[in-house]
Amino acid sequence: MNSSDLVPVGTVDELAPGQRKRALIKGRSVVLFNIGGTIHAIDDSCPHQGASVANGHLNGCVLSCPAHGLRFDVRTGCMPGAGGLSLTTFPVRTIDGKLFVSLEDPAASAAQASVCNAAP
Repeated sequence: MNSSDLVPVGTVDELAPGQRKRALIKGRSVVLFNIGGTIHAIDDSCPHQGASVANGHLNGCVLSCPAHGLRFDVRTGCMPGAGGLSLTTFPVRTIDGKLFVSLEDPAASAAQASVCNAAP
């Protein structure tokens, strides 16, 4: 991820552990989660039928889609214990207390696919 791909989305102080925040980045809705002090970013669109997942129930790191109940690990985008559908995840960087997301990182997409396909 190079610095030209980074889009500012707020500050670390805005997102305490357990909180989430929706951001519009280049016309795309992205949801950021603070899980145990680590910030994760996912596409705000369930891969099943495109429903917003921003307000889904979060249990630890597993987010349930409010439309149909599909569950996804926000750290990887994968469905726990199964291959198949996965949320798109985006790399997040913290620079001088500010949060940045990159929508253009093919390495992250390839890594995500291999993690989801390796699930038992």
